[in-house]
Formats: sequence, C-alpha cells, structure tokens
Amino acid sequence: MQDNFQKNSPNLTHLDNQGQAQMVDVSAKASTVRQAVAAGQVRMLPETLAAIQAGNTPKGDVLATARIAGIMAAKQTANLIPLCHPLPLQKVTVEITPDSELPGYQIQATVKTKAETGVEMEALTAVSIAALTLYDMAKALEKSMQIESIRLISKIGGKSGDYINHSGT
Repeated sequence: MQDNFQKNSPNLTHLDNQGQAQMVDVSAKASTVRQAVAAGQVRMLPETLAAIQAGNTPKGDVLATARIAGIMAAKQTANLIPLCHPLPLQKVTVEITPDSELPGYQIQATVKTKAETGVEMEALTAVSIAALTLYDMAKALEKSMQIESIRLISKIGGKSGDYINHSGT
C-alpha cells in the first residue's frame, strides 16, 4: 500500500523509498533569503480583553510575556517538530493586537532567514506558542478562551516560489 502511495505522491520529500519519515537533505540547495508570516487569534470575553488591556491580570504583563514566548519558540522549532531543520534566524517579530470585534487578540509572526530551507514552521510555531502563553497568562480570568485560525499568511523565497494565502481567514 505504501509503495502505491509513494508512486502517486512524488513530491513527498519527507518519506524515503520505504515510506518512512526522513529529514530532507537540503545540502545541495542554495542558501537564499526566506521569510514567512503566520497568524492566529485568541477569542475571549470582552471583560477579559479589557482586563488584559488595563494590565489587571494576576500573572503580570500578558502581552509582553506572550510576545517573548513566541520569539523563543520560533528559535526552538527544530527541537519541537521532529523533521524540521535547525535554522539561523535573522529576524523574528511577534505582534499581538487587540481586536474588540473578535473580541480578543490577533497574533502575527514574521520570521526571516538566509538558509537552504524555509521558515514556515518557525512562524507557525511562534504564533501557536504566543497564543498558548496568552491563554496561560490570562486563564485565571477566563478558562473558556479559544485559540483559533492559526495559518500561514505568506512565504517568500525557495524553489517552490512565493505563496500568499488568499483565503481571508
């Protein structure tokens, strides 16, 4: 069964000839500038949003802690996701913006490197961990917060070219 799957899916570079997971060999690829942007959101009650905005939370500065956690997570992605390559990251930004329409916070991470492979997983990891940290820092106020819509927004560079997510979510 795996042989048929492999024959019909020639672009699955994370599988070897026996269908086993492997780390992709990127040693022959040129080192180029690559950037990825990911986003997500944390939905909460308006009262929780107001308390975080006012700095009235039991654990301290929710947004600064979540921002730093996201940056640190991007730098640790290869330790968290088994087949990711460790990459020298030149830029990691995590922006956390209040959204009263949600209500909650929009989170966006941008990761940039000059390497042989892309940084999509680093950007997605930064958003995920920033959202989880925001939840952890504010869970005493509300346990029903929801982490939603974590997705790749765009990527620049690499053999597969640029990508922009036009789905609008």
